[in-house]
Amino acid sequence: MKTLVIAPHPDDELLGCGGTLLRRSAEGGTVGWLLMTAITEQGGWSPERIDERAGEIERVREGLGVATQHHYSLGFPTAELDQVPMSTLVARVSEVVRDFQPEEVLLPHPGDAHSDHRSTFEAASACTKWFRYPSVQRVLTYETLSETDAGLDPFRAFQPTVFVDISAYLEKKRALMRVYASEMGAFPFPRSDEALHALARVRGAQVGFEAAEAFRLLRERI
Repeated sequence: MKTLVIAPHPDDELLGCGGTLLRRSAEGGTVGWLLMTAITEQGGWSPERIDERAGEIERVREGLGVATQHHYSLGFPTAELDQVPMSTLVARVSEVVRDFQPEEVLLPHPGDAHSDHRSTFEAASACTKWFRYPSVQRVLTYETLSETDAGLDPFRAFQPTVFVDISAYLEKKRALMRVYASEMGAFPFPRSDEALHALARVRGAQVGFEAAEAFRLLRERI
């Protein structure tokens, strides 16, 4: 199986589906990773921090088993995706989907609090139409700690329908998440090691696994 995760920011791919991506790689699948945004000097980031972030992304890429040619970065300024024309976002995501030819696409939840997540979902979902992107067989959304749980729209609440057993991969997911040290905080901050572990255990308990990641199935062609 070829799985493409589309992440607004570095860390979303791990928070939402790091265990699933590790499992796909371990089972012989091909994993692709599309990052929508990047930090830049124009955005107020220092060259040292930009280099540090690039190193973090590289370590996570290697840890997830993503080949260099299957890691894509569009480089849009972080926290500004809603200022980019949707036609531009769709065109750039379309290039990646056509190049990678995924069977499974993992997207952020459209009800997330961060506007980058919502823009990513809108642009990426347009690139899953069967008649334009026939490789895509399954589309799911993932939950992102600190964003999905912070969404307040009651009509767009995350309601999972698919649970992936990540019992064998939870510890590696936690270790990889620690690579993004600046994004982590002390519990009860949602992006904390304790919260990540607790969510995996709760999702697992809902379906009889030691640990799981939850997704909402949007479309599947069988």
